[in-house]
Amino acid sequence: MRKADTAGTLPRIRVPIIVEGRYDKAAICSLFSATVITTEGFGIFNSAEKQALIRRVSGDGIILLTDSDGGGKQIRSFVSGIISPERIYQLYIPRVEGKERRKVHRSKEGVLGVEGIGREVLYKLLSPFVCDDGQPLPERGDVSSVELYTMGLTGATGSSELRDFVCERLSLPCGMGAKAFLAAVNIISSEDELREIVSSYRPK
Repeated sequence: MRKADTAGTLPRIRVPIIVEGRYDKAAICSLFSATVITTEGFGIFNSAEKQALIRRVSGDGIILLTDSDGGGKQIRSFVSGIISPERIYQLYIPRVEGKERRKVHRSKEGVLGVEGIGREVLYKLLSPFVCDDGQPLPERGDVSSVELYTMGLTGATGSSELRDFVCERLSLPCGMGAKAFLAAVNIISSEDELREIVSSYRPK
């Protein structure tokens, strides 16, 4: 893991990051110097001010990173609906069972959120976006919806099972729809890697 420099400066991420809560924000800010905006959980649904803020800071793109549970999916869907899709870098944490240290009980679905998923995972997800002044943002992948179809990842019998297999290999949450899946793989993977994973799939 890349450490702060001798002056104590954390690696800088120029793109604003959208997360659910303040503990998620704290986890990220312990690793990176970044603008991190919280949705206050479901609070963003009824907060015109928060929605306006996110729209305003999204001019050069935003990173959207929510929990892997049902609530996180609802918040992701909402935020994705108020910003142009081409401005959003959709990042996903793996679905891992467990409980955050600060909590007495597990969440409703019993899985870790952004705050509890671990420093190494967060660093791996966000380090491609670390940049120095003037350094361009990471380029998006070039896998198209047509290529997903030709690989059997959409529009065919067993497509959802194949997507789940790829998701497991890429540490993405299973059950992703084709559109969300395409956005995710174009950030964290490549066409060559995707084809290699698909070729290793053996239906049960």
